[in-house]
Amino acid sequence: MPTKNVTDERLSKFKNKGKDPAKLREKRISECVELRKAHKNENFLKRRNITRSSVPDEEALSPDYVSDDKVPSLTLEDIIKDVNSDSREAQTRGCQAARKLLSQERNPPLKDIIDAGLLSRFVFFLGMDDEPTLQFEAAWALTNIASGTSWHTQQVVEHGAVPSFIALLASPLLHISEQAVWALGNIAGDGPAYRDVLIECNVIPALLARISPETPVGYLRNLTWTLSNLCRNKNPFPPLSAVQQLLPSLIQFLHLSDKDILSDACWAISYLTDGDNDRIEIVVKTGIVPRLVELISNKELSVMTPALRSIGNIVSGSDLQTQMVIDAGVLSVLPQLMRHPKANVQKEAAWALSNIAAGPCKQIQQLITCGLLPPLVELLRCGDFKTQREAVWAVTNFTSGGTVEQVVQLVQSGALEAILNLLRVKDAKVILVILDAISNIFLAAEKLGETEKLSLLVEELGGLDRIEMLQTHDNEAVYQAAHNLVEKYFGDGEMEALKVDAKEDAFVFQSADAPKMFEF
Repeated sequence: MPTKNVTDERLSKFKNKGKDPAKLREKRISECVELRKAHKNENFLKRRNITRSSVPDEEALSPDYVSDDKVPSLTLEDIIKDVNSDSREAQTRGCQAARKLLSQERNPPLKDIIDAGLLSRFVFFLGMDDEPTLQFEAAWALTNIASGTSWHTQQVVEHGAVPSFIALLASPLLHISEQAVWALGNIAGDGPAYRDVLIECNVIPALLARISPETPVGYLRNLTWTLSNLCRNKNPFPPLSAVQQLLPSLIQFLHLSDKDILSDACWAISYLTDGDNDRIEIVVKTGIVPRLVELISNKELSVMTPALRSIGNIVSGSDLQTQMVIDAGVLSVLPQLMRHPKANVQKEAAWALSNIAAGPCKQIQQLITCGLLPPLVELLRCGDFKTQREAVWAVTNFTSGGTVEQVVQLVQSGALEAILNLLRVKDAKVILVILDAISNIFLAAEKLGETEKLSLLVEELGGLDRIEMLQTHDNEAVYQAAHNLVEKYFGDGEMEALKVDAKEDAFVFQSADAPKMFEF
């Protein structure tokens, strides 16, 4: 069955003692989370410049800068005529009018400008160092065209803008240099192909050369965002040589206080850690883990979210990498994140917890000692469904790799009752994961010779009825898993001490001395 295959694939990706220790931990929470991630970050891919440069005192830097309200509105026909004229004044007027059109918030005429054949002229104007106003207006217009679809970006690249923009990074005029940073960020954000084109054109050293103690904060914000786009995408990943070039500056940015710089630097780290253990190790070796743990407590959601994503990626790595995160104090912060008012934060925290729970019993014990079980049970009971799904994975991983004593503590915390209640959900994959956890708990009970007590508790909590109902489930894997549990642990031989009454074609199991609290 397809569902079974998907679940088996996820199970095979976890690394814990209950399964093959050579397997890697699960790298992404699920296909739909990968899609959500892509959707959530879509806004960061490209940005259109609607206002002027963020550099302070811009008028002083660019005396000829003309604000939108002072730029005359020209028809496209007049813009084409002016841009193609030999007069510097007309060229500047045409570029300003084009930039104004391309900066309008609704439906900027990107394709009309491209179809008018103006891109070649704009790229030509980028090289006119003796005409900074014209250079700036052309750069702004091209930046906004590159902020469109992949096709729009492709037109900008194919008209030769990349070398010109990289050259402009060295402009002594900050507002022009910054516009080049912005344009290159849009091109990098288009996808791995143009990202790698830029890297091959040595964009990284040219960008890093602009970082200095005197660089204005607004400029640094755009620069950090552009660097983060150079870290994006994993089909293929950025070249390792590029990652090594970028990391020192990103680490530097993570120690600044500006929330926008912190946010984009954290997103960059999240992209770089969203890979195999070797890629995670490159980031971990910088010593940045303690700072990331600090940042998951940041009051700004825009900083906390990518910092938490980065931490979740790192704990999906090796046991040693996970231990570094634990040693940095993540377990003292996770409970408050699991109780955060934002459901997305709860879900990301539960995902991180599920990967820590996929580790050896020593790390599972640290989860218990640091009080992670109560908030985990709260999420199982009250979280939204996406969060509950991650919490269920945490329970299954816990029961796969934990000792018998640790599984007993999990049951006593209320986790068994919570996952039994979740057997009502419609998602077959989640049901299979829950049934796997229940099976693991029974394996622990077997080792203690307490299978009968556990059977009684499951029945008393309403779990048997739900498991029996799943024998009619239309998913073959769910039916089989439920049937196996019933056959193995709720057959006549296992329930000798119980009276069995037939009622409405279902069995109602009763026991005069059924324990109210399961204690192996």
